[in-house]
Amino acid sequence: MQKKVSIKDIAKHLGVSTALVSYVLNNKEKEARVGPEMAERIRATAKEMNYQPNMIARSLQSGKTRTIGLIVADISNPFFSNIARVIEDEASLNNYTVIFGSSDENAEKSDSLINALIKRQVDALIIAPAEHTEEQLKLLRQQKFPFVLIDRYFNTLDANGVRINNFLASYKAVQHLAKQGYKKICMVAYQTRLPHMQDRKQGFFKAMEELKLPLHEFSLMESSYERIQEDVAAIMQRLLDNKKDRPDSFLFATNSLAINGLKEINKRKLSVPDDLGIISFDESDAFDFFYCPLTYINQSTERIGKEAVRILMNQLEEKPGKTSTDSDTTQLVIDAQLIPRESCGEKKKKR
Repeated sequence: MQKKVSIKDIAKHLGVSTALVSYVLNNKEKEARVGPEMAERIRATAKEMNYQPNMIARSLQSGKTRTIGLIVADISNPFFSNIARVIEDEASLNNYTVIFGSSDENAEKSDSLINALIKRQVDALIIAPAEHTEEQLKLLRQQKFPFVLIDRYFNTLDANGVRINNFLASYKAVQHLAKQGYKKICMVAYQTRLPHMQDRKQGFFKAMEELKLPLHEFSLMESSYERIQEDVAAIMQRLLDNKKDRPDSFLFATNSLAINGLKEINKRKLSVPDDLGIISFDESDAFDFFYCPLTYINQSTERIGKEAVRILMNQLEEKPGKTSTDSDTTQLVIDAQLIPRESCGEKKKKR
């Protein structure tokens, strides 16, 4: 086995002190007044000799591992994978590494992931919280462990977070459908008490009420997360096979719900937008394979990811001795953008 290259080996090769090499490889050459040419030589030599820093030694010295734990509902979902990529890139710019985990919308799994990541000595967490995880997060807050919530939040918890204005996003989506001539609008959402999903539902109902659009028992249909395929199939069968009272448009509260809904629409050979108007929260690569470009609500995953890392870095870079208080929290609410495409074009008068 090849011997691991050390700072001492690099110093010997260049004929300089180990302290000088250490300053440069720890990005402290300015403090040690090392010239740019020498700093470049040291970095180039380290690369040529395949030097790998001893992260364990560094963490023992600094008290930090320079790692961040990221917990989302499902890393395979395009919405979360896109945010994860942004967070990974932004963390890297700050010399942090990200460890990923999926809670699968399960509070017990969320708790296990939080404990496992803390045992791995991550410096902080970024979390898209599952339902019934308030107490887990309150405990982190009490322990003054740095974390930022993304996408979701809890009314009972004062914590750092970044999310979109879900109420306004749904409200504007209904307005857009109504402007295009759709009246019998149905929203398909998740059956959950998570506030962000409740905000989407409330925005839907508020717009329907203000526009005096008809509300009926099928205006809001809900699917479980665990049985999404079966539940959405049953919902669409119930609604689409009832030709007399069939909705003329759908607002899907997530891209996963939309994908499963579109499968059922295709099975019945219904045309979008001629037979049905469609708007979905989030974009998805799967939408590219659908014959009609889908109108969607852009949740600005790039900004959510960047802002989450920025807020987290502010926590991690607090001055020694400074203690956080409840008033220190940052809760950033971003306006989502409706991207109009062909899936809810102007409804023909003959219909």
